[in-house]
Amino acid sequence: MTFPLFQAHPRLESALPRVRIGDFPTPVRRLERLARRLSLEHLYLKDDGVSAELYGGNKVRKLEFLLAGPINRGAAELLTFGYAGSNHAAATAVYARRYGLRSISMLLPQLNAEYVRRNLLVSYASGAELHLQPDVPRLVAATSYQLARHGIERGKLPVVIRAGGSSPLGTVGYVAAAYELAAQIDAGELPEPDVIYVAFGSMGTAVGLLLGLRALGLKSRVVGVRVVDERIANRSKARRLFERTATLLHQADRRFPSLPAAEMDLELREEFFGGQYGRFTDDCRRAAAAVREEEGLVADGTYTGKTLAALFADAEAAGICRSRVLFWNTYNSRDLSPLTGGVDYHELPREFHGYFEQPVQTLVPNRPGARPRT
Repeated sequence: MTFPLFQAHPRLESALPRVRIGDFPTPVRRLERLARRLSLEHLYLKDDGVSAELYGGNKVRKLEFLLAGPINRGAAELLTFGYAGSNHAAATAVYARRYGLRSISMLLPQLNAEYVRRNLLVSYASGAELHLQPDVPRLVAATSYQLARHGIERGKLPVVIRAGGSSPLGTVGYVAAAYELAAQIDAGELPEPDVIYVAFGSMGTAVGLLLGLRALGLKSRVVGVRVVDERIANRSKARRLFERTATLLHQADRRFPSLPAAEMDLELREEFFGGQYGRFTDDCRRAAAAVREEEGLVADGTYTGKTLAALFADAEAAGICRSRVLFWNTYNSRDLSPLTGGVDYHELPREFHGYFEQPVQTLVPNRPGARPRT
C-alpha cells in the first residue's frame, strides 16, 4: 500500500518530510473469541504493536515525522521526556541510533513494572543518556543544564522532542494512521467502526486519529481512555493540539480540510486511570488477562490494559453489543531481548538501579491453561 495521506494530499509529502521506519499498514483482524466472551457482535483489532521490526507501538508513526527534520539538518542529538519506563523515550533512542543520532532522556519516577525495566535497558543499549529527576521543577532545571552542557560540548543544541512525541508534527503520524485505516475499510478488511477505543496519554495518538477521520468524513466515535494525570491530558489541551495540527496540515496543503476546534468531538473516559500514572488497576488486570487468554494479545498495565478496561465496561453495560467496535493496540509487541541481551543494569546510572532491585507490579500471572506470552 502506498502512504494514503500523501496519496490523498501530495503536497504534504514535500512539506512534511518523513523517514520510513514503520512497516505499514499494520494489520487488522477480528477478535472473535473475545467478542463471544463479551457478547459483542463485531470486535476488531488494529495492531500497531507490530508497527516496526525492532520496536513497535504507537510511537513509530510519530517518530517518522519527528526524526526527518533533525536528520535532514544534520543534528547530532535529540532530547526528550517521559516517565522512567517511557515507551516514547525508548523508541526514540532505538530509532535515533539507526540514523546516527544520540538520544538524551529526561525522566520522572513512576511505579515499577517489568516493562519499565525493559525500556530502560533498551534505551541504554541504544546509547541513550539517561537522567532521572524526582519532580517536574527539578526536571525543568536539569533540562536547562543538559541543553547548555551539550550545546557547549557539541557546538549545537540538541533537538527537543516533546513528551510522547505529541507535537502537531508528531500528531500528523496518527492523522496518517486514519487515512491508512480508511484504505483498509475501502479494501474490505473491516467495516467502518462505530467506535474506536484508544489510550489517551500525551494525546497525539487519539487526537491525530480523530482529526484524520473527520478530515475524511468518517463518523467513527473515538473514545480516548485517560491514563495520565488530568493536568497532562485534558479536553482543553486536546482541543488546542487538534487545532494546531489541523492548521499545520491546511497550511502545508490547502486542499486538506480546514477543521475548526469544534470538530474535536473526542469522547474522554477518565474513570479507569487509577489515580497515579502507571498503577495497575484490578479492572486493567482483568481485561489484560482476558485478551491474553482469548486472543494471545499482550496488553500493558499503563495504557492498553486500561483502554481495554473501558471497552469491557461498556460491553458489560450492553452499550456497544451491536456496534462495530475497534480496539487500537498501541503497545509494542516485538521481542526486545535482541536489544537488551547482555546488558547489566549496573551499567545504568545509579538512580535507576532501584527499578531492577525492587518488586514490580504483576499484570497477568502465568496460569495453567493460559496461552503463552507472545
